[in-house]
Amino acid sequence: MSPLNTSCHDTAAGPVLRVTGDLDYEHAPALRRRVEELILVPGQCLVIDLSGLDFCDSSGITALLAALRHAQAKGADLALAAVPANILRIFSVVGLDRVFTLQA
Repeated sequence: MSPLNTSCHDTAAGPVLRVTGDLDYEHAPALRRRVEELILVPGQCLVIDLSGLDFCDSSGITALLAALRHAQAKGADLALAAVPANILRIFSVVGLDRVFTLQA
């Protein structure tokens, strides 16, 4: 198991949160807390960069859905960037590719 690490930088369009490691039952609460700490204003787009994500279970998916709800509650959008192929396959099977905005 890889620990979950996050780093964030701000852009004119909104924050970009890079997630690396495993997004699982043990680490999903940390992502939820991290997203809730971000300052989002209406019209911004929170981008979660998953290029360094090694593993994502149902708890991780739930944390990403919570991030989407958090962004929407603030009047912002959310996009997932660079979703690894193995995780994208899972998203496609369960229909999350139609829930999340996905960026290359």
